[in-house]
Amino acid sequence: MTIKPLRKAVFPVGGLGTRFLPATKAMPKEMLPVVDRPLIQYAVDEAIEAGIEQMIFVTGRGKSAIEDHFDIAYELETTLVARGKSLDLLHQTRLTPGAVAYVRQQEPMGLGHAVWCARDIVGDEPFAIFLADELLMGEPGCMKQMVDAYHRTGGNLVCGFEVPPAETDKYGIIEPGAEHGALVEVKGLVEKPRAGTAPSNLMIPGRYILQPEVMRVLEHQEKGAGGEIQLTDAMAQLIGKQPFHALRFNGQRFDCGDKAGYIQANLALALAHPEIGPSVEGFARRMLGA
Repeated sequence: MTIKPLRKAVFPVGGLGTRFLPATKAMPKEMLPVVDRPLIQYAVDEAIEAGIEQMIFVTGRGKSAIEDHFDIAYELETTLVARGKSLDLLHQTRLTPGAVAYVRQQEPMGLGHAVWCARDIVGDEPFAIFLADELLMGEPGCMKQMVDAYHRTGGNLVCGFEVPPAETDKYGIIEPGAEHGALVEVKGLVEKPRAGTAPSNLMIPGRYILQPEVMRVLEHQEKGAGGEIQLTDAMAQLIGKQPFHALRFNGQRFDCGDKAGYIQANLALALAHPEIGPSVEGFARRMLGA
């Protein structure tokens, strides 16, 4: 079996972020900071660690801040140099020229449609997908774990993460087959199953490695749950035709599309931060003690 290398990643960032209004009225939800980096930066850093060479952002109206974040800020850099400040933190946000592309999703028609908008740049190659509001922290990162597994399995690979059975109606859920360590055969996918009907409690937390054939499926995909073109429905059509596995993620997951999950991410990463961790821990203890 020939396994094509994974070079490209798609970041669907065209959503309106309505759950965080009014904070996201003028700022993309992907630019919300977790301690000292925006969410989208964590996702891009994870991609770079995994060896991804080209980042493809599928944007919408009002998302120019994302493009600005990964651009060179001449005025800011000049000011910092004049003041004798280091540029290391700014250089971490730079993407190599030619290693980034932006595509506009003109209508909010769902995740499947957003991914399909990147079809011409993806071409006939396997590609990764990152949902930036899912913050996954591990050593190594989630996508690096997945790429290592992909080199063994080929085909399609999704991240798997166990959630309480009562929450399975919120997510795309995996129907599992044979298991080999952390690898799980995927026999089926169900998008947001009704309570009590989920085939497992293994959900897909926003990380995917897919073959380019999924784009051909998405081209003719009809609207599914929520009246949107669902990526889960398109992936389900590849099961049985191509290898399809899930990798149980070894790490922490924070749902930063949810207000409580976002606050939990900030607290967890702040406590682990070498500069501010002790101060934040002391404050948290005082608050909880009160």
